[in-house]
Amino acid sequence: MCELLGMSANTPTDLCFSFTGLTRRGGGTGPHKDGWGVAFYEGKGVRLFHDPEPCATSPIAEFVGKLPIKSKTAICHIRQANVGNINLANTHPFVRELWGRNWVFAHNGQIPGFSRRVGMYEAIGDTDSEELFCDIMNQVRHSLPRDAMPAQLTQTLVGLAQEYARQGVFNCLLSNGDWLFTFCSTKLASITRRAPFGPACLKDVEVEIDFAAETTPKDVVSVIATEPLTSDEQWDVYERGEWRLWQLGEVVASGKVDVPVHSTEAALTSPKNMPRDCEPRPGQR
Repeated sequence: MCELLGMSANTPTDLCFSFTGLTRRGGGTGPHKDGWGVAFYEGKGVRLFHDPEPCATSPIAEFVGKLPIKSKTAICHIRQANVGNINLANTHPFVRELWGRNWVFAHNGQIPGFSRRVGMYEAIGDTDSEELFCDIMNQVRHSLPRDAMPAQLTQTLVGLAQEYARQGVFNCLLSNGDWLFTFCSTKLASITRRAPFGPACLKDVEVEIDFAAETTPKDVVSVIATEPLTSDEQWDVYERGEWRLWQLGEVVASGKVDVPVHSTEAALTSPKNMPRDCEPRPGQR
């Protein structure tokens, strides 16, 4: 499957440490070698980097990993292709404009045969993930007013996420820059770092950081990932069907809905389907 990485913070923070750990899984310690992308919000603007090459060996990923781009909200994705060709158009995260803001979306999972409902938003590539994103945007635009409150918006997003999760595997990150919506169909975990800060070690590469030297006592930084990225911290694992709305590093709303177990999940995680040469196989994403 693909892997997700999101960040929500109360102060502009760089993603270098977590990004370094995740990129090793893109063709290095993991099979997600079919492209990667990352979006950093800066006010209403978004810095976007996409590359269809393996991020473990991508010069662009190496460059981004060394850039101290500071953001309060960021979304990153590494891809193991199942639906859609390996090309730039199919790399996550995807971006669309709605109500004068950039909405950014990344998806982990697979919904076989998904077809979006009619609306103004259309996919550029040929992945089910982008079709899902366009469907979300169309439904939000159609069913809510421009000045919809976060509670209204969250209710709509949770309903859509549950609808998609009933059809297949749907783990996602979605943001408009003010908030970060996360939904777990099968696998997601988070960690919130606040004072007193301490050291942390990445799982996938020998890199350690002392957050106490990089932060202030008022900082709150939360990281959400498909799999925990560090080996010496306690991550909070989402339950199936759990959703959380993050803002400025804190969970401002959360809940859980019923989500079925799909037969395709065994194929997505079965060791026999994990290729030694990291080539994508049917049922993997």
